[in-house]
Amino acid sequence: MPPPAGLTVDGTGLLCVTLLLRLRKAIDGAAAGTVVHVIATDPAAPLDLPAWCHMTGHEYLGPVPGERPVYALRLAVDARATRPDRPWHRAEAGR
Repeated sequence: MPPPAGLTVDGTGLLCVTLLLRLRKAIDGAAAGTVVHVIATDPAAPLDLPAWCHMTGHEYLGPVPGERPVYALRLAVDARATRPDRPWHRAEAGR
C-alpha cells in the first residue's frame, strides 16, 4: 500500500494532458521525497502517469486502494524538468 500523501492533486474529469499540466504546476517547488496522490478519472491515467514518472525520474508507486481512482508517486531529488506548457516534453537547456 502506498504511503499517505503529502500533497494531493485532483484531476477528476480531466484528460491526461490537462492532468499533467495541473500536476506539474502543483509539484513545482515541492520537496523531494514528497508523496503525491493524483486523483485521475481519465482511463489513460494508469498508463500515462507511470510513463511520465519514468520520463521525469519521479517514482511511480501505483494505485491507491479505495473507492476513487487515485495513483501515488514520490518526487525525486534529481527529477528531469519538463516544459511548463507541455509537461509531457522534457525542458530544453535554457528554457
